[in-house]
Amino acid sequence: MAISDSTREQLQQLAARYPRPRSALMPMLHLMQSLEGEVTPDGIAACADVVGVSAAEATAVASFYTMYKRQPVGEHHIGVCVNTGCGLLGGDAVYEALCERLGVGHNAATEDGKFWLERIECQAACTHAPVMTVDWEYMDDVTPAAAVDVVDRLARGEEVRSTRGPVIRGFQATERSLVFPDDGLASEGTPVDAKMLAGLTVAKERGMSAPGIPAAGQEG
Repeated sequence: MAISDSTREQLQQLAARYPRPRSALMPMLHLMQSLEGEVTPDGIAACADVVGVSAAEATAVASFYTMYKRQPVGEHHIGVCVNTGCGLLGGDAVYEALCERLGVGHNAATEDGKFWLERIECQAACTHAPVMTVDWEYMDDVTPAAAVDVVDRLARGEEVRSTRGPVIRGFQATERSLVFPDDGLASEGTPVDAKMLAGLTVAKERGMSAPGIPAAGQEG
């Protein structure tokens, strides 16, 4: 895909945010992914050109981080946590159910380009294990049946709302929010719930508090 003048202008705007332009490389790659559904060689070269690094250096970044895909992701990215906590509580079963439903395995897109399935080592939401994400939005305490139902609803074009965030918009739309987070969706949903605050609630009920920080010279 040819890189448009508008896209190059946005890349330059991102570079201008940072004291060192190369610091903008990661959001730039997300921008390219939001436009193309993947990170292409042309996209990598454009990012490298704007920040003043070689294409090889930019490729090293794009190939190191698993959120950057070198093949078209499709309309929706489905991520299933299979790390220890989620795995023990059913994450592996969720993943297997989705493999059967979608007919694909790890890091692969369905034939119709509708879904991309990925095993993920941690989604940083252990309180609600097992966890799945759709376009990086959380689906908490998911079961195999619930996971398949989400995919079925998306396949039918129905509205699906994440557990603690906005309505699912699609992979490329979420990628753009990673670049330009002021998307007006921060107030959507309930990002923190009672389950996440359980420890703090118990501590308050029991009058517990963390130890104070010792004054300088009083350590030990």
